[in-house]
Amino acid sequence: MEGWEESLICMKRKLPLIRLLVGVLCALYMCDAACIAEEIKDFGRNRLNSSPRHADWVDIKSGDRTIKAFIVYPERKDKAPAVLVISEIFGLTDWVRSLCDELAENGIIAIAPDLHGGNKFEDLDAARKATSALAKEQVKADLDATVHYALTKIPSCNGTLAACGFCWGGGVTFAYANENPKLKAAYSFYGTAPDSADKVKNIACPVYGFYAENDERVDATIPKAEELMKAAGKKYEPVIYKGAGHGFMRSGEPNNPAVREGDKKARDEAWARWKTLLKQLP
Repeated sequence: MEGWEESLICMKRKLPLIRLLVGVLCALYMCDAACIAEEIKDFGRNRLNSSPRHADWVDIKSGDRTIKAFIVYPERKDKAPAVLVISEIFGLTDWVRSLCDELAENGIIAIAPDLHGGNKFEDLDAARKATSALAKEQVKADLDATVHYALTKIPSCNGTLAACGFCWGGGVTFAYANENPKLKAAYSFYGTAPDSADKVKNIACPVYGFYAENDERVDATIPKAEELMKAAGKKYEPVIYKGAGHGFMRSGEPNNPAVREGDKKARDEAWARWKTLLKQLP
């Protein structure tokens, strides 16, 4: 009995130490979880950190405001076309910037204006609210300012400019093609398409659509846009990728730890098509 009591007393004495060890283990576990979450959130960062291509942040005057833009330059000995990159509702994230690097890898000067004023969003609802609050006039002014910068302030640009966008940015891209005749091509990735003749009448370039099979909200806008573009004598080539969900260019990234096979396949097919189209830019 005395031995049992001595053991109990000994355990009580060691209890603070046991609690400390448990606390340390919990803290380490939480740290690991946080690191994993950070890796998932910023899965485009590895490409940016390992890229051999030159990238810059630049200030661009837009009316009485100054906005930031991210530029990646290709490795080539001659001048190159530029592509205006319009982000998703989440802002100018590492993924968007990594896509700029991928464009530059394919011989393109990629320039992405920060339309969200430096804000990036992990929460979908916050991203929607912030993007909805952006005035269309301000977005257009910022895009115009970025186009002007690309065509007049980048000596290595050959004067050819196209635009691409994703989700919200895909819809903005289609709309901007109707507002800026300087564009030589527009690449709209799973963005809603125009629904009235006045939104396509001024389009001066071909519009190429990249859509997901499992995205009826966006896909439902395609037939009307096809009808309008055909009636206006404009070129519109939408392609729907089987097995893909909305946002497949992001979620199909091989560096995305949560990559889905259908999205990865669609992304690979979309990139193969896009590379061919990019080569057609003068």
